[in-house]
Amino acid sequence: MPPPIQVELVPHDPAWAEVAAEQACRLMEVLGPRLVVVHHIGSTAIPGICAKPVIDLIPVVVSLEQLDLCRSKLEELGYQWWGELGLPGRRYCTRDDSITQKRVTQLHCYEEGSPEIVRHLAFRDYLRKHPDLAAQYEQVKKACQAQFPNDSHAYSDGKSTWIKPIEAKALRWLSPPAER
Repeated sequence: MPPPIQVELVPHDPAWAEVAAEQACRLMEVLGPRLVVVHHIGSTAIPGICAKPVIDLIPVVVSLEQLDLCRSKLEELGYQWWGELGLPGRRYCTRDDSITQKRVTQLHCYEEGSPEIVRHLAFRDYLRKHPDLAAQYEQVKKACQAQFPNDSHAYSDGKSTWIKPIEAKALRWLSPPAER
């Protein structure tokens, strides 16, 4: 398991979208046809709210077995490979800045068709469409950061109480009206 990192929250930076796109290009170069698409998720993908300056990406792959064969290629890009890390069907990787040693990117790799992809995208898109909820989320993040300034794991656990019901609403919002 990666060690917890200090929880630093900074105002939204529009450059995060560019950084995400650059990382997606690097991933496409090394993974080639194994990579279907890369989604930018997490708070850095939600304009207007503060975030840890760590870019969260979901590389969607054709198969996890093929991705596993590319582990060394990801490690050559500076990623540390953590495997499933408690979430079956995921491969988790982190990349730290070589100079500051601060975490800069996290990959949550899933196989095409995983419901986890939909869950992450629904949450992101729901908050983008509902700025009032995004502002609430920012307050939750600040409270959790104040409580757990040096433990990103506890910080994430603290936010989950608020996130889970919003994810459920986001998934209902995403589903076609006939399914509601």
